[in-house]
Amino acid sequence: MQSPGSPKLLDQVRHALRLKHYSLKTEKSYVYYTRDFILFHHKHHSKEMGADEIRTYLTHLAVQQNVAASTQNVALSALIFLYRHVLQFELPYIAHIERAKTPERVPVVFTCSEVKAILSQLDGVHHLIASLL
Repeated sequence: MQSPGSPKLLDQVRHALRLKHYSLKTEKSYVYYTRDFILFHHKHHSKEMGADEIRTYLTHLAVQQNVAASTQNVALSALIFLYRHVLQFELPYIAHIERAKTPERVPVVFTCSEVKAILSQLDGVHHLIASLL
């Protein structure tokens, strides 16, 4: 439990981020995921939790919340920052995290028949430009 005069945990996170000159957007994200992490674990203090609770939270984000991989990475970075720079505790490597799936990027291209259909509708300079493309 914290003493009456000591700053709250989220204020400590904000202060540490500002000392390290993190952007305001990063500060908002880190504070959000720190708060969400604590609420997810029914308001247990982060000093009472560790790698297992972080793994559970990140898996929850990926599986139940279906967040993007980049969002899960921001949450992980926020929690590593919390433990390393605010709580002064070095976490062990956190293995076996269910990772959010990165979307498969499928290139959008025309088939040969689609290209021929488009070119057949063009003439003059427009046909020349489209043919070169």
